[in-house]
Amino acid sequence: MSGKFGKKFEQVCDVLDRHEHHPDNLIAILQEIQEVYSYLPEDIMTYVATALGVSPGSVFGVATFYSHFTLAPKGKYVVRVCDGTACHVKRSEDIIKALEEELKLGGGKNTSDDLMFTLETVACLGACGLAPVVVINEEVHGSMNPEKAKALIEKIRSGETGHG
Repeated sequence: MSGKFGKKFEQVCDVLDRHEHHPDNLIAILQEIQEVYSYLPEDIMTYVATALGVSPGSVFGVATFYSHFTLAPKGKYVVRVCDGTACHVKRSEDIIKALEEELKLGGGKNTSDDLMFTLETVACLGACGLAPVVVINEEVHGSMNPEKAKALIEKIRSGETGHG
């Protein structure tokens, strides 16, 4: 195997070797693999099952049981919009709709086609005094509205393309 996929696959093999291919280490193995891919690809989970001598159903069961595992690719920028009580009252739904429109998301799709952005709605970000709140990766943006949220996306896009 060559290219980017090959290097990532080598890292998967290294993870399995470090954990001595022991099924008791499945959660730790999956955590490390998710760090490599930013999600858990189905074919890699099947490979892990074979390498550990367990059923693919066991691996998928663990991956779907724990909320910190994701089975779909996430964007480079994870945009979390709070929809807790304080944010909801201050119209966070309008921000969510505006971002879905800007990123061409909705209908169960939460990651942009270019894998630049993933939009998530969360129950609370613990910044109620700044409501409504949007967090992009680890950066908190308070007192948001649909226009400000779209402007943040445009700023990131222009920075990525070098036209900023």
